[in-house]
Amino acid sequence: MAEPVVDAQYLKEIEKARRDLRALISNRNCAPIMLRLAWHDAGTYNAETKTGGATGSIRNEHELGHGANSGLKIAVNFCEEVKAKHPKITYADLYQLAGVVAVEVTGGPTIEFVPGRKDSLESPEEGRLPDAKKGAPHLKDIFYRMGLSDKDIVALSGAHTLGRAHPERSGFDGPWTKEPLKFDNSYFVELLKGESEGLLKLPTDNALLDDPAFRPYVELYAKDEDAFFTDYAASQKKLSELGFTPPPSSLKEAVKTSVVVAQSAVGVAVAAAVVILGYLYEVHKRVK
Repeated sequence: MAEPVVDAQYLKEIEKARRDLRALISNRNCAPIMLRLAWHDAGTYNAETKTGGATGSIRNEHELGHGANSGLKIAVNFCEEVKAKHPKITYADLYQLAGVVAVEVTGGPTIEFVPGRKDSLESPEEGRLPDAKKGAPHLKDIFYRMGLSDKDIVALSGAHTLGRAHPERSGFDGPWTKEPLKFDNSYFVELLKGESEGLLKLPTDNALLDDPAFRPYVELYAKDEDAFFTDYAASQKKLSELGFTPPPSSLKEAVKTSVVVAQSAVGVAVAAAVVILGYLYEVHKRVK
């Protein structure tokens, strides 16, 4: 499929879609599953073969049928409501934008979003996403394959502050935190407390404590939410751009400038029309 033309009009559509996503996610309390959709679309990336990644392929029935994607048809359908209003936007951009908005509307950090992802109908083979029943070596295999680091692994794990596990989807049940619709650092705080009644601890969660490369980040994020937010925003941006090469910053600035110029031109035209109408009104009064 062709790459989208990221011009001033496309950027305006992105901002409109962002507003629609904010409303949808807030009204339906669906931030956790929208974030999971973004992750699972991007998290199939293989840095060596340059396959998978944030391409929108998760909408394919075949890929939605992968075990790790159980339940994500709900999020795909939610996104279809926004796509219907903004058909110019690619699915790949829409899904990652949904993940960004999901974090922001629940109190998390602002994540830079650069549009321009190309859609694909080619789905990667099953088995590229993390398995919650496994430990640290598995996590490293999965995330290193994407080109991500130990810090990325721990920071991104902090998104479990949102949502809960559903037995019909994963075989596990329960939330990780006491406020599963609030994005904060409580995932790490609860992780260091150990077992807590009613809260979930998966093998992949405990792996963050057991591995010496992971634990220092857990301890840092538990005591410093600002540090967590900073690192999380950077890590989600990296994840959201797997398989996508953002345009040079100079081009991004040129597009932004074109939007400002266009808006300014409209403003000048409106102001000029007001002045002209005012002048004609005064002339008309004098003639009378």
